[in-house]
Amino acid sequence: MSPVQSVSSLQYVSTRQPAGDNTALGFEDVLLAGLAPDGGLYVPTEWPHFSKDRIRSLRGLDYPHLATEIILPFVGDSFTKDELLTLLTDAYVGFDHKAVAPLKQLAHGQFVAELFHGPTLAFKDFALQVLGRLFDTVLARRKQRITIVGATSGDTGSAAIEACRDRENIDIVILYPEGRTSDIQRRQMTTVNASNVHTLAVAGTFDDCQDLVKALFADAEFRARHQLSAVNSINWARVMAQIVYYFWAGMALGAPDVPVAFSVPTGNFGNILAGHAARLMGLPISSLTIATNRNDILYRFVETGEMRINGVEPSLSPSMDIQVSSNFERLFHEVLGRDGAKLAEAMAAFRKNGLLPATQAAWDKVREGFQAYRVDDEETRATIRTLHAETGELFDPHSAIAVEAMRRHVAKQPGSGVPHVALATAHPAKFPETVTEAIGLVPMLPPHMADLMTKPERITRIANDFAAVRAFVDAHCGPQKSVPGKGRA
Repeated sequence: MSPVQSVSSLQYVSTRQPAGDNTALGFEDVLLAGLAPDGGLYVPTEWPHFSKDRIRSLRGLDYPHLATEIILPFVGDSFTKDELLTLLTDAYVGFDHKAVAPLKQLAHGQFVAELFHGPTLAFKDFALQVLGRLFDTVLARRKQRITIVGATSGDTGSAAIEACRDRENIDIVILYPEGRTSDIQRRQMTTVNASNVHTLAVAGTFDDCQDLVKALFADAEFRARHQLSAVNSINWARVMAQIVYYFWAGMALGAPDVPVAFSVPTGNFGNILAGHAARLMGLPISSLTIATNRNDILYRFVETGEMRINGVEPSLSPSMDIQVSSNFERLFHEVLGRDGAKLAEAMAAFRKNGLLPATQAAWDKVREGFQAYRVDDEETRATIRTLHAETGELFDPHSAIAVEAMRRHVAKQPGSGVPHVALATAHPAKFPETVTEAIGLVPMLPPHMADLMTKPERITRIANDFAAVRAFVDAHCGPQKSVPGKGRA
């Protein structure tokens, strides 16, 4: 793929778009649509390219200024550079660390990027604080109102709610699997007292929640009537915003003059896909490690070439308890040479038979850029204990899995000299039971969340049933439900 020639030229197509269909959308339409009408995910027609000199010129920028430079090519002419900088500065002003995404060294050549300093203590804040403001700006321009529907395995829901609560032109409905998030993850959603926020506890798994959301988008009349939009990482803007912290960490460790490797706790594949995008844009990433828990479909695919759906098993790292990783479709689209018809056929077969048809050539292409490790619950606890003993740092289970996968990969290539970065995606206090089990210490919530466990909850339980969810959205969302004066700057 060739580099983008000008900012305004970048457009987006669906992963399932057949050859000969020249339909392409600009950034604002992709932002508001979320999922393509054909069920595919939007991807840029070309990748912006950052030369080594260009990357060097970005050294020394603070996080909002770097984010502006990385994101600007993707938004086309929707925002000027100054408008985007203002929006991004506002998005990150509430993070509780001056560096926004600080790096800490664990051992020689091994680092952790702390991505949990946002308002909901998870990496999802990096994209969703931006997404809420993008929505606000574009909807105000267009004088439109939307209904956001999303599925969460734990962290996306609270981050999306925090970004969208009380916004005048948005209703937000988040589906989560009942009993399969941590208590703190659940309470971050169910204790929010905002008239435009609705959380649904679904009797099922995250994959069930994700399927319900996709079914709502597939109902053309319903989708149009409610102006549905998405905050899950099926929305391209989510992935776009996450690309930035790969550049941030990589440049801090010497890029573009030295390569950098990343280890990423992986469930829905959006986070590691952002790393792949950074690599395509010119950041010298030598390897991307997929770190999985016992729900190891991605590990099994990388190891064996077979992607087969098994049942989801609850684990200590619930945000990764996923079998159908939506964003893998974006990678597979590239692996198949951007053949939308072939991709649509493969995804239909995957859904029907539970087995993704992947050729040896496709598997080889994935293995060229990724490796994978599986870390079970006992290994996760052991890693939390070891890291605390060695460094004094507390790690949540997802971040611990990333560190353990990083260490295994480093052990396979001694003396490489490549700095490795594990992404710490959640604050340890979001998973106090696991951390306490492992080391006997209770991780404390930051002051702004000190009353979380005593706030009243609003829990709406709902069947794993499309008609029931559809009826709920009809009854609780839409222009008639807006509350005057509740908008937020």
